[in-house]
Amino acid sequence: MSAGEIRQASDGWYVLLRVGGLEHRLWLREPPATDSAYAAELPFDENFEIRTHAARRLWRSLNGRHAGPTFQEMSPQRRLRLVLALRALDGRLEGNSYRAIAEGLFGAKRIPERAWKTHDLRNRTIRLVRTGFDLMRGGYRELLRQVRRRK
Repeated sequence: MSAGEIRQASDGWYVLLRVGGLEHRLWLREPPATDSAYAAELPFDENFEIRTHAARRLWRSLNGRHAGPTFQEMSPQRRLRLVLALRALDGRLEGNSYRAIAEGLFGAKRIPERAWKTHDLRNRTIRLVRTGFDLMRGGYRELLRQVRRRK
């Protein structure tokens, strides 16, 4: 475990393990020892699938194999929407109007002089601000959970 960082906290030891170009984050009850065997303890909670996937990636890395895909790849569209939502949130927290936020996000040329109240970019900006507030209030945790699409 020399390729990483180890930190002690009141509840145990936190280890950042770098194997094969990937970072794995571990929590240990006892100080890490090189001559010990380790086991993964995974609670059967709502994050069980995420934890098992991470444990499997760690096991594969430690055994010299390709870790495999991350649990949930974020699409470029989703990533852009989250970036815009956080930028919109920053604008709103600074006291800017929806119109000013929309100009900052989409450019002043796309914002009409008239009919702003019914324009699509106004509605989109309001939704982005709401998404930003949801993320700020703890919704960012949902990004870790796999989204299941119904067929």
